[in-house]
Amino acid sequence: MLSTLRDLRAFFFWLAHLPGFKSHIAYADADYFNLSDKDVAVARARREKRVPTLAQVHLVLSSMPADTVLERRNRALIAFAALTGARVGALASFRLGHVNLDEGYVEQDARSVRTKFAKTFRTYLMPIEGSAQTVFADWTRELERDHHWGGDDPLFPATEMGLDENGGFRAAGIMRNGWSTTQPINAVFRRAFERAGLPYYNPHSFRDMLVRHAMTLNLSPEAMKAWSQNLGHADVLTTFTSYGSVPTHRQGELIQSISHAGGSSPARDEVAQALATLQRVIPGLGGSRHA
Repeated sequence: MLSTLRDLRAFFFWLAHLPGFKSHIAYADADYFNLSDKDVAVARARREKRVPTLAQVHLVLSSMPADTVLERRNRALIAFAALTGARVGALASFRLGHVNLDEGYVEQDARSVRTKFAKTFRTYLMPIEGSAQTVFADWTRELERDHHWGGDDPLFPATEMGLDENGGFRAAGIMRNGWSTTQPINAVFRRAFERAGLPYYNPHSFRDMLVRHAMTLNLSPEAMKAWSQNLGHADVLTTFTSYGSVPTHRQGELIQSISHAGGSSPARDEVAQALATLQRVIPGLGGSRHA
């Protein structure tokens, strides 16, 4: 409702200045389409995100076939998303030359990669264990060795279509250009999770997954800042506020395990460590006025 009425308000606000309409419609008339403050608050309430676990992503990778070049591309796509947390627009536009396997990073160069706000930054492959790094490395080597592709060729090429024996369309291989839209990427993710018997998680949810994983590693302030920069965030506070929410079930576990007597416990120590980390990372956070 909020989205629809916002568009209607913008339309009538625009209509109010056109000849033949401006004598009948005032700019203030567009305010008729505003929801009440209560309804706006309900519409904008932040609800818990659906985020996969690393174990689920590893299960998806292990259940994906790798017999054809398209199957290997799809599996490498999901492995790469888990290793980098790259946004879906960037996934569609990476080139082979952006990858440096020897030093373990990928350049998100805004001159050719569709990054948010045209930001250029380097992402090192995340330490998530499992087979993801091997899957991705094998794919890049296949492109170079078997297809003789160079740095300007797409990292995840689009699907080439051909004709089957009945004259219908079928997937025939890979093209020498990347995806022009993000819809095929979302479709790859949907099929992969369904094949593993799991609910669908979109590519962007992998960013939340990586931040939640980082929060379990008891990282130093410097390491947490590096993790944040790896996701393209200039401010570590963005990482915590946009992606670092504690899942509801984990929230309950932490609260219920804290000793009422005020003694030490693993959960209490974890909370204390998190607060100490935030105070060191974000200058001026401590003090009674922030309590």
